[in-house]
Amino acid sequence: MDGFLVESTGQCKQGMDIAYDGTWGYHALVLSLANTAEVLSVVNRPGNRPSQEGAAEQVDRALRTCFRGGFRSVLLRGDTKFAQTQQLDRWDDDRRVQFIFGFEAAANLKAIAEALPARAWKPLQRPARYAVKTKARQRPDNVKEALVVAREFENQRLQSEEVAEFNYRPTACKKTYRMVVVRKKISVEKGQKLLFAKIEYFFYITNDWVSETDEIVFLANDRCDQENLLAQLHGGVRALRAPVDNLESNWAYMVMTALAWNLKAWWALRLPEQPGRWQEKHRAEKRWVLRLEFKTFVNAFVRLPCQILRTGRKLVYRLLGWNPYQPIFFRLLDVLQC
Repeated sequence: MDGFLVESTGQCKQGMDIAYDGTWGYHALVLSLANTAEVLSVVNRPGNRPSQEGAAEQVDRALRTCFRGGFRSVLLRGDTKFAQTQQLDRWDDDRRVQFIFGFEAAANLKAIAEALPARAWKPLQRPARYAVKTKARQRPDNVKEALVVAREFENQRLQSEEVAEFNYRPTACKKTYRMVVVRKKISVEKGQKLLFAKIEYFFYITNDWVSETDEIVFLANDRCDQENLLAQLHGGVRALRAPVDNLESNWAYMVMTALAWNLKAWWALRLPEQPGRWQEKHRAEKRWVLRLEFKTFVNAFVRLPCQILRTGRKLVYRLLGWNPYQPIFFRLLDVLQC
């Protein structure tokens, strides 16, 4: 779950307001399914509303949808704005629901983290961003970093990351939860001189008592992939826009246009994975289509030059051009005809 500021240059749009950063427009709440990047819910609100407003009701609605669809468990994720402590006990009562939320780095939490013994901390080893398929290439010179040093701009460098955990009960909760904390040691430099070192803490609250602490951190960080979805909804299908004149009609526009993105996901999910020698290839193609940007999907599978012939009792669709993605297209047609 996340919020997205929908900017508008109009002056007569009913329901618009000014956001915290001076943006005029609306503040949309988007809930999405991380497995397939499908949009589960879009709620349009005035621009001055907080990110978490109405989120609990939409989460409950999304949970009912997922469980009706056959999900056996659901993991809720959101940033610090969505750690709604009034709802945590209720969600935790359902054994099918787990959550990981970023938590505000309040003074009392920092004091607890600073009081942890040294043995409670362990290095946080982040996995590589990608696997090298051939051989590692030599990294090019960092031109930006060299300029920052040469011109003696203030520069912050991450030196190390450590992770620990402790039990914590928020004020609005009756239950105790697991609080995972990441300690980042950062050096503040100017040119080649070290000015000072500082420590920053990042907190994550969860009811997952089984996973390792570093796994909790990585699961929480994976939520950032929703930013890519929001970018596609904004620039790809253009769902997060405000082209009409009031809050409700813009809300309806967002919902209807977001369905185009969901149709792309359903298109990909219908692709068959025939058992046998081509199963792994078909599975990779399915994942590829599911992750496609919307514009690429449209150019590959929608904007196909086609001649339509009426012959006797049937229509013949004759493709007039070729592209390398047509085998995937024809496999889906076979499924739809059956």
